[in-house]
Amino acid sequence: MRIRYGKEQDGRLKKKAVVYTRDEHRINFNDVDSDAVFITSRLRANGFDSYIVGGAVRDLILGKRPKDFDIVTEATPAKIKRIFRNSRVIGKRFRLVHVFFGPKIFEVSTFRSLKDGHTGNTYGTIEEDVLRRDFSFNALFYDPGKQVVVDYVDGMGDIKRKRVRPIIPPELIFQDDPVRMIRAVKYAAATGFSIPWLFKRRIKNEAPLLAQVSPYRLTEELSKIIRAPRAGRIVADLEEAGLYVYLQAEASALMKSSPAFRRTYLAGFGSGADAAGPGPRAAGEPPPEEGKALAALIRDYLNLAAPWGALKTREDYRGVFSDVRRFLLPMNPPRLELEQAVKLIFAEHGVDIAKARLFDRDRGRRRGEGAPREAPPRPSPRDNAGEEASSGSRRGSRRRRKPRGAPSL
Repeated sequence: MRIRYGKEQDGRLKKKAVVYTRDEHRINFNDVDSDAVFITSRLRANGFDSYIVGGAVRDLILGKRPKDFDIVTEATPAKIKRIFRNSRVIGKRFRLVHVFFGPKIFEVSTFRSLKDGHTGNTYGTIEEDVLRRDFSFNALFYDPGKQVVVDYVDGMGDIKRKRVRPIIPPELIFQDDPVRMIRAVKYAAATGFSIPWLFKRRIKNEAPLLAQVSPYRLTEELSKIIRAPRAGRIVADLEEAGLYVYLQAEASALMKSSPAFRRTYLAGFGSGADAAGPGPRAAGEPPPEEGKALAALIRDYLNLAAPWGALKTREDYRGVFSDVRRFLLPMNPPRLELEQAVKLIFAEHGVDIAKARLFDRDRGRRRGEGAPREAPPRPSPRDNAGEEASSGSRRGSRRRRKPRGAPSL
């Protein structure tokens, strides 16, 4: 272990950070994405400090293989863009860079300062940037070139103590961004870490701040949760903390009124973990069938509410689909993903809607396409996740083929 010092205004040296060597942090370098290593080394070769940062470093220290690698550097977005031709600058106020390697996207941001507060967009130093991050175990900087971890906030100590500790002052952390409440509970459930009692009480007291958050951000957070290996545990902890009502109001109300619904609803998130695999996927691995994870949110509701014996026309199906949309509010998932989720649950009840998408135009109506029809019993989609639903018609082969990987409803 080494100490990193910095000079104060009076010229005296002051301890700034602890630097952990490979033998101390024990990160398996084989779990680090080679393209992320290339980006950091290329930035350093051009004279700019750069590190892998955030959840990827936390997961590496915990012995997990991260799905995403975020990178931070002292280079401005314009300079990053000049170094990497396979990149683009995104954002209007908070500008950063996406670097592309085939299907993989790496987010590269510039050190921010505290000049305009914890959510400002003024560029700064690594010492300032670390104090803008949410929790100590997400504020570790990994240099893959030297294979060292730089720790300014005792994040390594909190990982050893299995504790979720905020860096931003508690009275500001949720006022600046209420979504941090969801993330605190999610991190604790996913890692088995504990949330200090006073911090947990603040989360419950400030939960109503989530009502101000846009549906887009809530959808983004919930989409990550339902694909997590411990999704059921995360949802249960969010409900206990009084947060889940702001993500899924109808489901939260049903869990409170019906213990039976709560048990089956939470147990159903096993399908979300199955869809995402038993743990973090290797970088660059294709995503799972999107509808499977989303189906966990609506399966129990549809099992109770859908008129399974009376689904005869496309209009009946559209009515059920609209009810599901309302049930999921404020979440607003992509239509095709939701269609796939509904299709999976319909197939579990022996209703085949494989011929046409829900909102296809009526050009196939004369051929009788698009209406749900009763199908003979068949294995659950969980047992045949790789098989496509049968169209039951040879005439479909004359239609233009869809691109490989496109959902077929």
